[in-house]
Amino acid sequence: MNKNYISRINRRDSLKWLGSLTSYVVIGGVVVSCDAPSPELPDVKKGSNWPDMKFGKITGPKYGQDPDLLNPTTPWSLTLDKNQLNLVAHLSDIICPADDNGPSAVEVGVPDVIDEWVSAPYETQHNDRELILNGLQWLDDEANRRFKKGFMDLGPDEQIQIIDDIAYSAKADDPEFEHAVLFFAKLRTLVFGAYFTSPEGMTDIGYMGNTPILGDYPGPTGEAMAHLNEIIANMPG
Repeated sequence: MNKNYISRINRRDSLKWLGSLTSYVVIGGVVVSCDAPSPELPDVKKGSNWPDMKFGKITGPKYGQDPDLLNPTTPWSLTLDKNQLNLVAHLSDIICPADDNGPSAVEVGVPDVIDEWVSAPYETQHNDRELILNGLQWLDDEANRRFKKGFMDLGPDEQIQIIDDIAYSAKADDPEFEHAVLFFAKLRTLVFGAYFTSPEGMTDIGYMGNTPILGDYPGPTGEAMAHLNEIIANMPG
């Protein structure tokens, strides 16, 4: 996997895509809501290495307030720096890799949409911004504590060792990992939410749009359900 992420989409498209994430996505009968508020973070307890960095709220015009709808200006600046975007891209492909039925999260531009999400000047996005940015810093700090390297410089087995400690809800009871578990759960929701609202993701699950159906709705094909069930079965946590 290339460590340097190259953006796949422009700002205009990522802003449009951002709007799709405010709805509910149903994956194999499981409702994934990206717009659900992040839970209030518990106090940092003894034994935790959570960075607990605080960030000022992003201010400025909201999307849709630009008077020139034909040539809209960018309503806010993006948050993630190059290293953070590379790390988000790497994690996105760990969470949602390519398979025989569709491309990976990175190949469809999911990291660009996550960057847009954590940059938007809304309350939900502000809370997610703090959670995601702290989580990315925690991963690098944890990699240095365990292996004396940054997370992106670790080998795949070392990376998975760390991810295995935060990908399962049972670890949320451990003060060492409880914040990181919440971070990874939110990132996973954003990755799948963005992927399955992309054109490629909709094709992946067999979504055909407003196509008329004669007679009763037959439901998803067996192939589509098998693919979705495989994805859900392999989801951490």
